[in-house]
Amino acid sequence: MATPDHPPTEPALRPEPAHRPETEPRPEAGPRAEERIAVDLAAVVSQLMRRMRAASSQGALTPSQRAVISRLYTEGPTTTAALARAELVRPQSMRMILAALEEQTLVERAPHPTDGRQVVFSITERGREAITSVRQAKRSWLLDAIDNRLDADERRTLAEATDLLKRLVQE
Repeated sequence: MATPDHPPTEPALRPEPAHRPETEPRPEAGPRAEERIAVDLAAVVSQLMRRMRAASSQGALTPSQRAVISRLYTEGPTTTAALARAELVRPQSMRMILAALEEQTLVERAPHPTDGRQVVFSITERGREAITSVRQAKRSWLLDAIDNRLDADERRTLAEATDLLKRLVQE
């Protein structure tokens, strides 16, 4: 009971701790600078690749078909199974890709030299010309964009950024 000598009892007020315990959720903070860079970089690289694809003359080829032709061009003849593993697709999907490329005479099949159950696919001369043309068109577009949209200082910065990107993709 409250008397002049004893005021009413109230729960003791404790000061707020200076820091939040680890179990409490943190207030929403903005993304870290590295996260913003990662998101922006991924978006810009994606846009760059789309622009370069649009500049190439092989619009009739799907990205998967271009990837297979490019792999055969750089790595040489191989089997359907090996291509499927390299491109991270199912063998059935790779067979469809190869059938479309074969129909366009961009790749050709030959018997496997040691396993009669398999065939080996290789790029044809027409396929080599197609991939060379695609690559040249992409490089030409990029060179033109760099020459016409960037000044000398920006080109130096881009060269430095390119070196950094190379480091990012090294394994």
